[in-house]
Amino acid sequence: MSFELFIARRIYADKTEDGERFSRPAIRIAMLGVAIGVAVMLISLAVVLGFKHEVSEKVIGFGGHIQVLSLTQNQNYEMMPVLTNDTLVRKVKQVQGIDHIQRFATKIGILKTEENFRGLTFKGVGEDYDLSFFRKSLVEGDMPHFSSRKATNEMLLSKKVAGDLGVKVGDRVFAYFMGDEAMRARRFKVTGIFATNMNDYDRNYVITDIYTVRKLNGWDAEMSSGLEVTVSDFDRVESITQQLQFLHQGADRYGVTYGVFSIKDLAAHTFSWLAVLDMNVVMILILMILVSTFTVVSGLLIIMLERINMIGTLKVLGATNAAVRRVFIHFSVMLVGRGLLWGNLIGLLLCWLQQHYHLLALDASVYYIDSVPVQFNWPLILAVNAITLLISTLVIWGSSHLISIGKPSDTLRYE
Repeated sequence: MSFELFIARRIYADKTEDGERFSRPAIRIAMLGVAIGVAVMLISLAVVLGFKHEVSEKVIGFGGHIQVLSLTQNQNYEMMPVLTNDTLVRKVKQVQGIDHIQRFATKIGILKTEENFRGLTFKGVGEDYDLSFFRKSLVEGDMPHFSSRKATNEMLLSKKVAGDLGVKVGDRVFAYFMGDEAMRARRFKVTGIFATNMNDYDRNYVITDIYTVRKLNGWDAEMSSGLEVTVSDFDRVESITQQLQFLHQGADRYGVTYGVFSIKDLAAHTFSWLAVLDMNVVMILILMILVSTFTVVSGLLIIMLERINMIGTLKVLGATNAAVRRVFIHFSVMLVGRGLLWGNLIGLLLCWLQQHYHLLALDASVYYIDSVPVQFNWPLILAVNAITLLISTLVIWGSSHLISIGKPSDTLRYE
């Protein structure tokens, strides 16, 4: 153990009556400031990451990571269907990083009961569609068995729409669709009710089988509204979207031109809003680091003033300014380290409790989720700790140069 570290540990552990006059309260306040700052930073980081993850997963659950759609409109300004045969699917699968491809078809219709009616988009899906998102969001009933080969006449309805129409699981409801010549009606059974709390989607979508939607549109088995593509790494969604732009270069045999769009383009307002949260986190991190370093420096200055006679004695005994500075740098690092330990313990414990027991609830109609979400990102947590320690050490090193001011004889006479 070096001489400087030995002195620093003695100062830190000093519990004599004289040592507690100013030192102990200053040490406790400084350590508490670091602990609170680190805890707030970790909680803010975990909550924002959790919120972004939950909201983006809901948006992706309705539309995948990438969509291949038509860029061609008909005479009624409606999007034309695209040819989604096996040849197109194989072309898309050739791009590395793609995890899953699924077809879908849409048709606007009116769902009507005896008391009320509602205009909705009927989204048809088949056996290849990943329903895990809706399965997690299911609140009543069972998941239907959607087919691309026959009509099941079953549908998934959101809790919001079911409440507005006054229907429940097991009810049969008529839906009406505009055709080229006349209005057509279909009778669907409400098999399941889901709630994602994404009002823009819950209020406007009904999930049914793709076979029925294709028949209502007058399409054959190879025609769909588009493809939904899921990638293995969401961070690469934009680069994979660019790689799929080769589909835009040609048209299918019906003269329809393909377009490729990432979910960030299709739901730009949602992802722009989520991006704003990053700036809020950055501001919180900066403020908390400033608070932590200010409390540490304040405590260090109090300790230095209280130990000024000791500083003079060390200089008289031959200690250099650099050696005395190292004493207080060691002391401050021990102080910051203890604050980091308690801050991590408090912050991570609160996040863990919230993640498992959902202690803090939210209004789902406003925040899209019913409790404060939490997500742990260990590299970022380590980075926050490392940056806090580094900045605190640099500020402490700068403050320690105050020791060089004054002669040993002057400091010994200080009272």
